[in-house]
Amino acid sequence: MFPSIKKTRTPVSATDKMRERRRGFRPAVLVSAAVGMALALTGCAQVDTTSPSSARKEAAQGAPASFGGVDCRTAKCIALTFDAGPSENSPRLLDILKEKKVHATFFLLGKRHIEKYPRLVKRMSDEGHEVASHTWDHKILTDISDDQVRDELRRPNDAIKRITGRKPTLMRPPQGRTDANIHEICKELGLAEVLWSVTAKDYATTDSALITKRVLDQADRDGIILLHDLYSGTVPAVPGIIDALKKRGYTFVTVPQLLAPGRAEPGKVYRP
Repeated sequence: MFPSIKKTRTPVSATDKMRERRRGFRPAVLVSAAVGMALALTGCAQVDTTSPSSARKEAAQGAPASFGGVDCRTAKCIALTFDAGPSENSPRLLDILKEKKVHATFFLLGKRHIEKYPRLVKRMSDEGHEVASHTWDHKILTDISDDQVRDELRRPNDAIKRITGRKPTLMRPPQGRTDANIHEICKELGLAEVLWSVTAKDYATTDSALITKRVLDQADRDGIILLHDLYSGTVPAVPGIIDALKKRGYTFVTVPQLLAPGRAEPGKVYRP
């Protein structure tokens, strides 16, 4: 799923040079940029982030937690999130979540996903899941022009609003690659960015037992789990993940619930 990072030097166009200058890139920091890109592939991009606990603390003192009565200031919360759907596997996943009484956050792709499965998008919303954006066509936002970034973010938002009646307030940048310029555009469009703390790398394996083990090994309080329902090994792993974490005392919540009584602020990046 993720492209490898090549160390070859490629020509830079005048437009690219202008874009780099606008974003503050200089030749002297190209090595640092490459390191940042590699870290982004693992969900550890060097960007300023706000943790769920900080978001909760920043809320008004004494503010009641909302969203179904879960208060993550006292409960041991964890958020289950799925990227790049809906897919043909989403109905089974939604059945599992309904059976287990778990609400998740879905970061949906527009092209070939939202446009192909509008009824599943509606079902996600109707069943209490948080419906968010993973861009329209999974373009790496830091590699494209500002106008293209806006298009990548506006199109899925508009599509989701037409289907559910609610405009998303959350987005997840493809491969976690973001920067200060992307933050500003997200702020302009009313979006907060959400990264993750747990990844099963389910794009690289069909082994459901391995996916389960990777999630359980990394799970911690206030964690945000990244999975993809379009890969064949993922959905079969979900019941075991839910059951095991519930036994450990975790309460599953959506990302907004995890932040409550704080709220996701446009332009900010959230990660445990």
